[in-house]
Amino acid sequence: MQYALSVRNLTKKFSAFTAVDNVSFDVEDGKFFSILGPSGCGKTTLLRMIAGFYTQTDGQILFGGQDMTNVAPNKRPVNLVFQSLALFPMMNVFENIAFGLRRRGEKGAAISRKVNDVLERVSLPDAGAKQVHQLSGGQKQRIAIARCLVLEPRVLLLDEPLGALDAKLREHMKVELKKLQAQVGTTFIYITHDQSEAMVMSDQVAVMNAGRFEQVGTPQDLYHGPSSSFVAQFVGSNNKLRVSLRAAGRGKYVAKYANGLQYPVPETDYLEAGDGWDLFVRPEAMIINPSVQAGDFNLMPATVKSILFDGGNSRLLVSPRGTDDELVVALPQNRQYDAIRAGDDVTIGWDPTKSVCYKSVDWKLYDEE
Repeated sequence: MQYALSVRNLTKKFSAFTAVDNVSFDVEDGKFFSILGPSGCGKTTLLRMIAGFYTQTDGQILFGGQDMTNVAPNKRPVNLVFQSLALFPMMNVFENIAFGLRRRGEKGAAISRKVNDVLERVSLPDAGAKQVHQLSGGQKQRIAIARCLVLEPRVLLLDEPLGALDAKLREHMKVELKKLQAQVGTTFIYITHDQSEAMVMSDQVAVMNAGRFEQVGTPQDLYHGPSSSFVAQFVGSNNKLRVSLRAAGRGKYVAKYANGLQYPVPETDYLEAGDGWDLFVRPEAMIINPSVQAGDFNLMPATVKSILFDGGNSRLLVSPRGTDDELVVALPQNRQYDAIRAGDDVTIGWDPTKSVCYKSVDWKLYDEE
């Protein structure tokens, strides 16, 4: 298979500090690939190496199978959209998009044809004569992308391009970017610390931590099958219970929680008896006052601390009895739960197969990317 981008054992060191540590991955042509991680995890350093702004300490970067070692940024089949967008305020939209073509030596009718074509592709066919200050935030985003697409890069790199937008526009642009990428067919490599952006838009997501990839997979894979404590915490909302594992015979284990209750955990080959484990249960997997028996479900007595109303995303904040912990429970939108108030005692239950258990880890963040 021919890949738009292949990264092989890529490492970047700044003196004794390792910012990117032996990273490898492939991105298929025409796919939307996101690199997701907290601030300081090394994702921007990785992006800058791909773009050619940093030289790797070790490893290879290949576009379409061609090694980019010692190839200058302007000679690589790639363009970069910055968070600031970097549009030229003294030029109208047409001239902003045409700028790279003119620098490349193209002239006249060829420039007009390409600029008008790319404006059609980003659904702004009549915007050429407008000044930058006349554009909305979403339109500026599209023009910044159009300015890159007109140069026909094999890969388009996007460095947190929605970070400067307000929350409502950011939600809108997540959908628009996904539709735009599918329409133009260019391979997108997207850098973000916002897991919602990565999950909504991407075909594949790499979760990065401390300079390494923790897991690469589809958004569904990462959400339903996190491979580590870090991924379980970072992708989506999750409740974390600090537990100790106790052997229950025949390779099975139970998790002993702070209130003394024990819960069976899904069987996996890495479990072992001892302290220092995290049991994760997503809010939507928890059921309020389930009509099932202990043994079929994990049951936990709790007290409601508050109701977090947010329409269809409303939740309960509860404290398991005998602990100071707080858990978030999805609140189904039906009248059955309208009577619940802060201070009420409830039972929270979940299917044991809907939980995951990993050794506890601390997040390690770098001071720079």
